[in-house]
Parts: sequence; structure tokens; C-alpha cells
Amino acid sequence: MMKKFLIFSLMALVLASVLAACSNSDQASGEDSDGDSDVTTLRMTWWGSQSRHDQTQEIIKAFEEENPDIKIESEFTGFDGYFEKMAAQASGNNLPDIMQQNFGEYLNQYADKELLADLTPFVEDGSIDVEGVSDTIMESGKKNGKLLGIPTGTNALTAFYNKDMLDEAGVDVSDGQWTWEDYEEYTTAISEATGEYGARLMEPKNLFEYYLREQGKTLFNEDGTALGYEDDQLLVDYFERNLELEEKGAIPNYDTIQQIKGVEDELIVRGEAAFDFRWSNQATALDSAAGDKPIGMTLLPGENNSQGMYLKPAMLWSISENSEHKEEAARFIDFFVNNIEVYKIGGSDRGVPIKEEIRSELSADLSETDQKVFDYIELVTENSSPIDSNFPPESSEILAELTKIDELVMYGELSAEEGAEQFRSTVERIMSR
Repeated sequence: MMKKFLIFSLMALVLASVLAACSNSDQASGEDSDGDSDVTTLRMTWWGSQSRHDQTQEIIKAFEEENPDIKIESEFTGFDGYFEKMAAQASGNNLPDIMQQNFGEYLNQYADKELLADLTPFVEDGSIDVEGVSDTIMESGKKNGKLLGIPTGTNALTAFYNKDMLDEAGVDVSDGQWTWEDYEEYTTAISEATGEYGARLMEPKNLFEYYLREQGKTLFNEDGTALGYEDDQLLVDYFERNLELEEKGAIPNYDTIQQIKGVEDELIVRGEAAFDFRWSNQATALDSAAGDKPIGMTLLPGENNSQGMYLKPAMLWSISENSEHKEEAARFIDFFVNNIEVYKIGGSDRGVPIKEEIRSELSADLSETDQKVFDYIELVTENSSPIDSNFPPESSEILAELTKIDELVMYGELSAEEGAEQFRSTVERIMSR
């Protein structure tokens, strides 16, 4: 009996070893969870509203139907916390194969750490077809001579406004010809006429840069080694305008802003603020959530708003440098850029298509919201100046500090002058490391 038991145990051990070897072999060959060794699984991540999540899942489904040898596992979140999550994955050498990337501070940060694959070879061999896309658009995805992202579409800052609330106060900004003084007057008048806020509290990381550009300055200098403006009164003026409007009750404080759960919950959607400055591609989410509230779009205020306005990629598709499936990831990006069904599903949510033939084909049958966005991007194209790309690798940290200081100023813990001085000293400290 003992002899039989030993033989049986030995056979069981051998069988277990064989099964383990087979399992390891399957994993090494890239077999997915369904046991299909011919299918490559890609991880893909993005940020956005619920409507974007739904649209992207539908786009992924269309891609998988056309590419049955590829399966995409999706990971998504809101913008808040997205790059913190990505940083954690980067530290563990576990970035997804395909990632939604942001122009400017974040693209440059990832480029500095060499975390993104150079897509130039895929463009050169035609794997990602960008024929006919303007050089200006393609340049927005380049850093240090490498193509690190393919733009999903064209985007611009816009002043969204509730037409009914403006009409109630006798305000008209549809021609885009208004100054910051007009903005102060209008938001106050709207608040008094409606009993609601005239505008949402501005987010400094986008709006202060625009404010500088509109006055012929830049946030960072040409080589990205310091701030691009010398007079701190510019930031003092920015702070003081918000403080005065908040004191009048024309805009909300941070306590109110921090209760907002996402684009679908914004004050303009709820009819509680007339103006909201944000990116044009968010029109889809805003209109969807606003229901029958009429939302218009116009240029931001300023005496030189054509100098301040600029076109930028709504976002970029990038491939992580550590991906083992770069060719398959490139196939998804090519599908997104060149398949008109993608834009029929997603509309202008990720910007106006970068390819002329797709824009032309879509223009014949656009939704009301997408037509509004297309018209607005055309307006900005005619009334804008080139985008600034001189963001240093530390700029995401710097912009986060600007937001913190803005909050301290709005809560009265720092004066406007102290806030402007602290921002400059903070930037100098960060840049000197």
C-alpha cells in the first residue's frame, strides 16, 4: 500500500508540474482570459464624463468587431485623480498600453521621464495614417523631436453661457466682443436679475494662462526655465477680480465649487450660473445634462481676446514605452483617427476631427451640439494666435500650486499681493531643484 501511495504521489507531482508548465507557456504566448491564444489584450485608459465613458465603450466595441484579434480592457475615471492614478502605475512600471494624454504640462512631464513611445515609426510606415493632417496639429503631439501623442481632435477654451439668464439681464455676448470690465458688469447684473450666480469661479490653471496671453505675456518663458511675465500685478489683478465678484455674490466660493461632482453637475447645467469657462469639447456633456436650457458658446473676454485664444488638441492618444503590444495599440489609434463611425458615436466630445475628409463628411449631418462646436472652432481658427508649448516638466506641479494659492486667496488666508508673491517664490523653488 505504501509503495502504491508513493507512486500515486509521484504521478500527481509530475502532472502538476506539466500543468504549471503549460500554464506558464500559455501566459508567455499572450493568451487572454478566455483562453484564446490568437487574441492580444490591451489595457486602455482615459478620463472624462459619463457620456464620454459610454461613447468610448461603443467605439471599443466597433474596433474589436473590426479587429477580432484584439481585446481592450478599459480603465477610466474623472479628470480629478486621473494623473495621480497614472503616476502610481508609472512607478510600478505598469502603465496601460494605450492612454489618453494631455497636451502641455502632463505630456512634457511624461516625455521628460521617457514613459511614452515614439509614434514616428508607425506614422512613417502607415500603421497610423495621418495623411492630410496639418503640421501644426501634429506638432502639438511632439516633444524633444519625438511624436509622443496623436491628437484626438481640435479644442479651444470657450465661454459657455445660459442664453435665458443673459436675456433676463439684458446681456448679449454672442459676437465675442467683450472686455474683462464687461465681464464684471455682466456677471453682477445677471446675479442681481436672476438671484443666481453670474458665473462659475474660474479655474486658474487654464484661465490665468489665457489672461496672460491676452495681454501679450506667457505663463513660462521661451525655454521653460522660469515664469514668462515679470510684473506680479498681473496675478494680483486676476485674484482681485475674483475676490470682488465673490464678495458681491456674483460668483461662488470654493465651498460651492468643491461640491460639484462632475461636468453633469456643473452650476450652468443646474441653471445656477450663467457663465462657465471651459474647453469646447465639453459641450456634449453640458448640453446633454442641461436638457432644455439653451447653452451658447463665445470667445473669452478681453480687449485682445484674439491674441489670448488658441487652438489645442482636445487630448492625445499615447502608447506607453513599456507596452509589449505597440503595433496593436497603434492599430487602435489609426482606427480612431480614420474611421468616421468613431466621430458619429462620439461627436465632438474629443474635439473636432483632425482629418479634413472626416470633417467634411460629418458636416452634412451634424447634431445641433456638434454643429455649434464646429462653428465655434472655425471662429477661434479665425480669431486666435499660436499655442504656447514651452511647459517645463515641473509645470503640472506648478499649476497645482497655483490652484492651492488661488484657494488660499479666495478664503482670505492670503492677500492678492501675498498670493502673487508666494506663487513666484514657489515656482523659483520648484524650478531650481
